[in-house]
Amino acid sequence: MAARSVAIPAPLAVQAPPERFPVWAVDAILKDVVGQYLREQSYEPLRCREVAKDMAEVIKARVKDLMIPRYKIVVVTHVGQLKEQSMQIGSRCLWDPASDTFSSYEFKNASLFALANVYAVYFE
Repeated sequence: MAARSVAIPAPLAVQAPPERFPVWAVDAILKDVVGQYLREQSYEPLRCREVAKDMAEVIKARVKDLMIPRYKIVVVTHVGQLKEQSMQIGSRCLWDPASDTFSSYEFKNASLFALANVYAVYFE
């Protein structure tokens, strides 16, 4: 019985993205969407929960409309009551700093705060 040889493909070279993710454009989208949804909004728990979901969907759609190839987009939004307390929000991601990036926007009015983050991870 003859031994069969199996060809193992050589690893592909890691390619850099053809164009860098436009953080400046995403910053503008975040400011526009969050401002439109929350500028005149007062804090109501059930309403703000729905607004946070809606904002995340709109932000993701507008970022995808930029048509930046091969980036996976993750949008996370937080909306909470602004009332004599503090809150710290943290995130951790495993990524390549040469190609992956993020954008963040913080909003406050008289009764609420919001934080919207967009993570752009290059998919090879």
